[in-house]
Amino acid sequence: MIKVLIADDARLVRMLLREILSRQPDMSVVGEACNGRDAVDKTLELEPDLVIMDVVMPVMDGLTAVREIMARRPTPILVLSGNVDPKDSKCAFQAIKLGALDVMPKPAGGLQAGQSFIGPLVEKVRLLARVPVMHHFRGYRQPVVQKTAVAPNGPRTLLAVGASTGGPKAVLQLLQTIPLSLGLQVLVVQHIARGFGAGFATWLDRESPYRVRVACEGDVPESGVVLVAPDDLHMQLWEGRVHLCDSLPVNSCRPSVDVLYHSLAVGGASSVIAVLLSGMGQDGAAGMVALKKQGSYNIAQDKESCAVYGMPGAAVARNAVQQELPLEQIPEAVVALARGRGKSR
Repeated sequence: MIKVLIADDARLVRMLLREILSRQPDMSVVGEACNGRDAVDKTLELEPDLVIMDVVMPVMDGLTAVREIMARRPTPILVLSGNVDPKDSKCAFQAIKLGALDVMPKPAGGLQAGQSFIGPLVEKVRLLARVPVMHHFRGYRQPVVQKTAVAPNGPRTLLAVGASTGGPKAVLQLLQTIPLSLGLQVLVVQHIARGFGAGFATWLDRESPYRVRVACEGDVPESGVVLVAPDDLHMQLWEGRVHLCDSLPVNSCRPSVDVLYHSLAVGGASSVIAVLLSGMGQDGAAGMVALKKQGSYNIAQDKESCAVYGMPGAAVARNAVQQELPLEQIPEAVVALARGRGKSR
């Protein structure tokens, strides 16, 4: 049984969430909190498997509550945001930076919420409640990276990143630690709740040294610019230009990492560094197989540093990566590859 704590200052929202979750045979709402202080106290007392957290609350806001929970009793947290406007959704992404695992919008219809909200909510609760979390991601081990032969392909110029659950914070860490001076062109496909894609790009733009924006049809990748796949559209690169399309989801995802990776594999990928980060499912694995055959250098985030090892694990299982690394060691590998000193085995 999945034990859920609901933290929201709006009584009607708490009623709705309790009604939805109580219908599920494998879920139990063990408590409700109307402010952040109450949310922290009840997390310590009730030890839920998951906290559903509002970010704007009295007494103690949701951001402070997330920080305290992750410091005192690390617990999976799903953030519900009442605002998906890119300029105003920064609190939701700050909560992710502090340790929350995912974000989704509050139901637009109040107590009349439809399946478009109920289905994703129930799915996320089941997924996130199983994620082991740690004290704000501190204390990663520092394994010895396998030494391999120097790659013959020379400097690589295009970084293609795929991520899902647990990915936003990992993507941000990469962009904060990979030097802007490398001049990389960067493409990012991040699975995130519909409506949050633009806010995700705005957050990355504000928090990292890179210029980050949502990709548009016909964009040409630029040095030091990050293009993020838009909501509900696949992003591909054909003949040096971005192409967006609304074709069927791949691996139940749109945008799909596989769609981007397959497009990069066409005609050779000797200039590509592909990085697959934390995420549920197997999106990106097949694309990495194609990329590797065409000369790409592929890196997967390792199990110990992933919130969810599904996507990287699927790529590793298919022998589609050259290196599997802790998140904090990936930037060093990218720097070496971009300077023509990469490794391949």
